Amino acid sequence: MNNLPFEKKVAVVGALVEGNSIRATSRMTGVAKGTILTLLEKVGTACAEFHNRAVRGVKSSRVQCDEIWQFCYAKEKNVPADKKGQFGYGDVWTWTAIDADSKLTISYLVGTRDAGCAYEFIQDLEGRLAHRVQLTTDGLRAYLNAVEDAFGSEIDYATLVKIYGAPAEAERRYSPAVCLGATAATVTGTPNVKHISTSYVERSNLTMRMSMRRFTRLTNGFSKKVDNLRHAVALYAVHYNFCRVHQTLRVTPAMEAGLTSRIWDVKDIVNLAVKESELAAWFGRIIPAHACFTACRISGSISPLAGIK
Repeated sequence: MNNLPFEKKVAVVGALVEGNSIRATSRMTGVAKGTILTLLEKVGTACAEFHNRAVRGVKSSRVQCDEIWQFCYAKEKNVPADKKGQFGYGDVWTWTAIDADSKLTISYLVGTRDAGCAYEFIQDLEGRLAHRVQLTTDGLRAYLNAVEDAFGSEIDYATLVKIYGAPAEAERRYSPAVCLGATAATVTGTPNVKHISTSYVERSNLTMRMSMRRFTRLTNGFSKKVDNLRHAVALYAVHYNFCRVHQTLRVTPAMEAGLTSRIWDVKDIVNLAVKESELAAWFGRIIPAHACFTACRISGSISPLAGIK
């Protein structure tokens, strides 16, 4: 992989961020599958490091959180008995928090949908915000204690529970359930009822599914190893924040949030991996490649947590 020309690396990463599978990327670029996975690991680790350091002091006023489902290795019902209960086999959830105004992905975590990951995720989110915000989540009970532990009373927090009905009989297999309504509830502080919403983060979930082949449903493009999923999510987050121009904003989310003054391209992402020492010097500190990943206490998942203050 070290002998791979820089232009080839850019072509590979460019194909991956546009939603192509590993095999499709290999056919398009002529790069071996194993080399692509090695490059994904290196670039994903560098992207997680960069996100951990750069996405700090976010001046957001409204934050929305949600979880997006995926599976690794096999669907939960098909996981072999000797691998049952092990993280990385069966259901995997990616937690995301976005700024409703700039559409910036502030925090993310690849783990399970439990109290331990909720705690790690919300603690990380709190460490990236500059001031008090209005937070909206779905009705998952794990959020309640996690938000209280991280923010205390210094937040305006509300939940939005959507009520779904079954799709028509003829469309049951492939059609999503119909949303019949939603119930908003204030948990802490005085959130503005007009802004109690999870619409933006749910729309960003669709962008994730369209931008990563391993998130598409009803295909064999799912992740076989959770590490590859983790690296793909890290790559996606940096590309979405710094490279992808938002259709409504006409700038990238990072520009709208004031984290950068220009639109990045894929070459900048590849440079995160090939010039790690220069990047660390730019931030005024040297951080080991493994330092940005902290093990989730309960599930054994990995997240780019705020290890550096």
